Order: sequence, then C-alpha cells, then structure tokens
Amino acid sequence: MSVVLVKRVGKIIGGVLLALLIVGCTVGPNYKRPAVDAPGSYRQTLAPDIAPASSAPSIADEQWSTIFQDSTLQHLVQEALANNLDLRIAAQRVLEAQAQLGVTRSQQFPTVNGGGSYTALQVPASLAGNNSNGTPVNSFFNGGGPSASAAWNLDFWGLYRRQTAAARAELLASEWGQRATRTSLIQGVAEAYFELRSLDAQMAITENTIKARKDSLQLTQALEQHGAGSLADVRQAEELLHAAQSNLPDLRRQIAIQENTISILLGHNPQAIDRGLPIEQQPHPQEIPVGVPSQLIERRPDIQQAEAKLVAANARIGVARAQYFPQISLTSLGGSASNQLSSIFSSANGYWYAAGSISEPIFDGGRIRSNYRLSKAQEQEMLLTYQKTILNAFKDVSNSLVSYKETREHREEQAEQVKSAADAVRLARLRYSGGNTSYLEVLTTDTDLYSAQLLLAQAQQQEAASLVQLYAALGGGWQ
Repeated sequence: MSVVLVKRVGKIIGGVLLALLIVGCTVGPNYKRPAVDAPGSYRQTLAPDIAPASSAPSIADEQWSTIFQDSTLQHLVQEALANNLDLRIAAQRVLEAQAQLGVTRSQQFPTVNGGGSYTALQVPASLAGNNSNGTPVNSFFNGGGPSASAAWNLDFWGLYRRQTAAARAELLASEWGQRATRTSLIQGVAEAYFELRSLDAQMAITENTIKARKDSLQLTQALEQHGAGSLADVRQAEELLHAAQSNLPDLRRQIAIQENTISILLGHNPQAIDRGLPIEQQPHPQEIPVGVPSQLIERRPDIQQAEAKLVAANARIGVARAQYFPQISLTSLGGSASNQLSSIFSSANGYWYAAGSISEPIFDGGRIRSNYRLSKAQEQEMLLTYQKTILNAFKDVSNSLVSYKETREHREEQAEQVKSAADAVRLARLRYSGGNTSYLEVLTTDTDLYSAQLLLAQAQQQEAASLVQLYAALGGGWQ
C-alpha cells in the first residue's frame, strides 16, 4: 500500500472518528459526595474546648512512634509493618487493582495487528497446460506481503470510560484498604504487647505473693511448734500458698499464647518476645486533642474505602445505562501482495478495506433492564454502607474517649486500693505476731491484697489498650 493511499484513508477515518467523539456523551449519573450530618463535637472530650476549625489538632495527626514511646514496642511495630502477611496481602491487592485498571482502560483504544504472508504452489506440468501460443504454463507460483488490521469499538456513550472510572475507584478502595490494614496491625501489635506486659506483671505479683506466703507459713509453723499458734493457722497458711501457686500454670499458658499471637503479627513462627517498659511505666497523656468530627471523614481509612466503593458503584450505573444504546464498531484491513519481492510495496499491489457497524439491542429477555436495576440497587447498598461506616466511626471515637477516661480513673482508684490493702496486711501480720488476732485476719487481708494487685495490673493494661483504641478510632497510624 502506498504512503499516499495510507495517508488519504487515515485522514478520512480520523475525520469521521473526531466527529463522532465530539458528539459523543457519557450516560449515567456523575458522582457527588452525599451530605453527612456530622456533629459539632464528640460526645466525650479529654481536652479543653477546641474551636471547630479545619486546622484543629488531633492526636491522630501524630505518628504512631510518638504515641507509643516504648522502644521495644516501636521495634515490634516496625517489624510487623515489614513482615506481616495480612499487610503484604493487602499490598498485592493494590497491585491486582492496578493491573485490572490497565486491562479495563485498554478497551477505550483501538486494537491494531500486523503480520505478513507468503504462499507457494508447485503445479505438475501435465496439469498446468499450455498457453495459446503453445508454450508450457509456468508450473510454480509464489506471492505474499505485509498486512495490518485495526478494530475499534467506539466509546460513544461512555461505556468504557465508566468502566475505567469504576476500576480506578476500586484501585483507590484497595489502597485505602491497605491503609486500614496497617492501622489495624499497629493497633493489634500494641494491644497484644500491653496484654503481655500485664501478664508479666501478674506473674511477678504472684511470685512475690508466693514468697511472702512461704514466709508466713514458716512463721505459723514455728508458732505452732512452740505452742503459740494452732494447727488451723498452719493449714490456713498452706491454703493461701497453694492458692497463689495454682495461678502460675495458667499465667504461663496465657503468656505463651500471647507471645505466639505477637509472633504471627510479626510474620514469624511462634517464639519468645522481647520486653520493654513495665505496664505501670507506659506513658499516658492526661489530655488528648481529638479535633472535630468533620475531620474524621477524611482521616479514617475505612470511611475513605467505603466512599471509593460508592464511587465505583455509581460509575457502574453508567455502564449499565450505556447498554441501552447502539454500539458502534469500526474495522479496517490493508496491506500489499505480490509474487515479486521487488514490487511488493508498489501502490499497484496495495489493497485496503474499511467497514463500520452499528448494533442496537432489540430483545434480550429483560437482561439490560435487570442489570441496570441491579447496578442502582448496589449503588444504594454502598451508600448505606458508607453512611453506616461514618456512624460507626463516630461511635468508635465516643466509646474510646469514655473508655480512656474511665479506665484511667479506675486504675487510679485501684492503685489506692492496693496501698490500703498492703497496709492492712502489714498491720494484720503485726497483730498476729503479737498474739492479738487470729490468722483468719491475715488470711483475709492477704487474699484481698493479692486480688487488688492482680486487678491493678489488669487496669493498667486496660488503660493502655484504651489509648491504642482511641488513636486508631481517630484514624491514626496509617500516615
């Protein structure tokens, strides 16, 4: 095919396509973010009143490393972010969505194929016959040449553009899902670590209690041998000792399970976990800025993920709507053929073919109509899911605020109870040593002290965990 012919055909086709694209349109609704009834402030607050401005600070704006100041915990979180399998799965989902977007977007463009051909045929002379002048016909034929073909389904109604928009929104949803997984991972590691340190504290309390009760048992045995005590006192002291010792196996079991849990979060086989600050030394801010609720919509990755899925569902309405309209396709074929290599590119040996087609659905048993209704129903489902996600986010923040406030007060009162219980044990043992009371008073006060100490370790863990939950509820951890 000559260069002149190719240019001429190209101009004609290009002009037709340009005219079609100019008058083309995109059917279906354009996305508009739904109105959100965000409250002016959260139900609970831990900080002085903050003016409702877009620049209002929030603890979620801080990096997680500034919130969790235990260096060992920081190292564990970094290791989890590098090796956790759930996070790596989420990253692969992003790559899958990127590839799917490329596949979908390619439908907007024409497809062009090129190739060539060569044929040869040897005919027996007895079959070829003679020319009119009596000379034998050439019994060998060959020929061929290059060729190219193109096809394009015109996106006249925006079918492929809406599909691309939906795929792009799904990619964005997968990216926000990855960030949500990151936030959940940081939260999971921190909560598991604080639970482990609380169990360590309970183990230390139990071991110290066992040591003290062994000393108490030796005292009762000595008093009984010298006639100053009774066998009942000895048995009660033994009861106290065995009660504390019976807690050791269960504590060891819980510690091993917690270490295994953290190991899996780190992407490792079950193994021992390093320790840092004791649970009672973990820092807890007295006042926590939370910002304004309207910021939460932009900061929470699960809300952003839900909105991206809503955008995708909205675009699919346009995809379904475009099925009602005619589909326009263009095809072309061109090339050159000759049995002489020297003339294979001659204009005299060129050929081309172009065609257009249009198809309009007439009867499909209601498939297009049902698909359109399905896309609208799915869009409404995503809208309700988006609204529900926002409400749950506000609830999470309010719950976390009240939990942090109340668990802190609970821990403070529990610490005072431990002080009182410890002094009661001291006084009871002095009274018992002086013969002024029975061992029952020592048993009662000692049991109360041990229980109060265990509850204090658990309250310290709950306070630390509530800070983690508040930070995650406000959308921190993924930046």
